[in-house]
Amino acid sequence: MRRMARSARTTPGRLGIIASALVVLSVLTGFVAALALQTKQDTISNLAEHREPLAAAAQQIYRSLSDADATASSAFLSGGLEPAALRERYEVDMAQAGAALAKAASDIGGIPEAEKQVDTLGQQLPVYAGLVETARTNNRFGLPIGAAYLREASTLMRTKLLPAAQELYRIDVGRLTDEQDDATSFPWLTVALTVVLLGALIVTQVHLTRKTNRLINVGLLVSTIAVGIGLIWGVAAGWVSAAAVGNARDDGSQQVDVLVQARIVALKCRADETLTLVARGDGAMYEKEWQELAPTISGAGGDKDLLVKAREAATDSTISEQVRGAVDNAQSWQEAHRKLRELDDGGQYEKAVEMAIGDKDDSAAKAFNRLDENLSGAIQKGREKFVEATSSAENALTGLVPGVAVLALIGAGGALVGIRQRLQEYR
Repeated sequence: MRRMARSARTTPGRLGIIASALVVLSVLTGFVAALALQTKQDTISNLAEHREPLAAAAQQIYRSLSDADATASSAFLSGGLEPAALRERYEVDMAQAGAALAKAASDIGGIPEAEKQVDTLGQQLPVYAGLVETARTNNRFGLPIGAAYLREASTLMRTKLLPAAQELYRIDVGRLTDEQDDATSFPWLTVALTVVLLGALIVTQVHLTRKTNRLINVGLLVSTIAVGIGLIWGVAAGWVSAAAVGNARDDGSQQVDVLVQARIVALKCRADETLTLVARGDGAMYEKEWQELAPTISGAGGDKDLLVKAREAATDSTISEQVRGAVDNAQSWQEAHRKLRELDDGGQYEKAVEMAIGDKDDSAAKAFNRLDENLSGAIQKGREKFVEATSSAENALTGLVPGVAVLALIGAGGALVGIRQRLQEYR
């Protein structure tokens, strides 16, 4: 220690300490920068490959279950042996719900609330299917008790399955948003270390110029340029990447979330519409909920109108076109529903059922299906926009990790060589 202290009082000793400090700082800065950039790159890659598909799977669970419930009710209204098309649609919905549940369950470790929702769905889904089959069997034989089983199945769907699916979707969307925030966060530590290193190199060169009357030190100049390039490259690539992630959020995931909410409301309304008829005079609560929910997908305006929000947020022409179609079909559906209720309230039950599930262009079923197709198309396009923008964010960071590491090593090597040249002059 005494020898080091005596050496530090000499110019060569001080230069040796400066060289060691610059090498250590360069290597540390390169390591921290490479680690931070690799973490950010992994986060962005995970958004498109893992996190967004899981949120989509959770949304698919809700959509499939809700549509299965509405389809089961429509099939029940047909009486006797239900149409093959409705039976097939119900079975496809149940299969899709099961597949989406398996996918969503693949990444819930360590999140108790998500595990709870998946457990609820896994336990109650077979119970629901059993109740529907019992209702179907009784309905085939013309037994009135079939309607009671169907209402019990629908109650189970509404009180346990759909709330669990909606909560699981909310959790996954929250995790997606958190990772987007991480991907756009500013690397303060990395930038601070790089600025300190750049400042140390400049101060060292000024000090050597005063001591040796040499204007340029090639090694330190190369080191400074390398660090400067790394700083400019990293900041520029980070800015481009963050902007792309922001676009993925604004033009992709946020738009999709609004559209998903609108689709959830539409599915609830469709189930209410059919269950009101299934109840045959005892479905006032279903009609009441329809009247409460319908204005939120009317497209007529208002702070709570989801279709208006989707239309205002749409930045893609395809999404805008689909949303406009959704507004038109939502209004057609509401008109069909009004006629349906007039028929049912006027004692024309059979005509009301035909209006609800018939194949005519002005039927409620046709209008709802067109609306659902519009929303599905817009959601799919929003997902594509998300993947496209996220891929651009990932591409902006291509080569940056190894590039920064190499530049850091050049910085360390340049500082070592530059000061070594000055030390040799003392021998």
